[in-house]
Amino acid sequence: MNQAPASVWRRPVHFLAFGLGSGSVPFAPGTFGTLAAIPFYWLMSELPLGWYLGLVAVTFFWGIWLCDKTSRDLGVHDHSGIVWDEFVGYWLTMAAVPFSWEAALWGFVVFRVFDVFKPWPIRWADRRVAGGFGIMIDDILAAVYAWSTMHLWFWLH
Repeated sequence: MNQAPASVWRRPVHFLAFGLGSGSVPFAPGTFGTLAAIPFYWLMSELPLGWYLGLVAVTFFWGIWLCDKTSRDLGVHDHSGIVWDEFVGYWLTMAAVPFSWEAALWGFVVFRVFDVFKPWPIRWADRRVAGGFGIMIDDILAAVYAWSTMHLWFWLH
């Protein structure tokens, strides 16, 4: 476990990469980062789908820079407290899912399962892709699995 550096509270780039500070918790920072993304999903869920997806795309590409910059500043590739990737991954998981607290919770659980267990090719990308893109892409892949699971679930029920 990596301790959150003091710069999280002094440098806006680090504060954002650490999910508005949610990644600074001493245990399960990815889980807390994903939880912190839920209120933003609640706000974003009212957007038309095109705007929602556009916002997720912007936060993904911005996240590449944000996570890379913070990782380089800290001298640790993919510091456990960098959770911006969990924010974006959760938001992608919830794309085109009408907001309800049940759906938000179900999306949280499904995304965390794929993010933690990392089935192929998530684990491969996590181990072999470097830099900010590498930090972001494994969570995007987990989100694709989670999104597919969510939509299959809703389609079947």
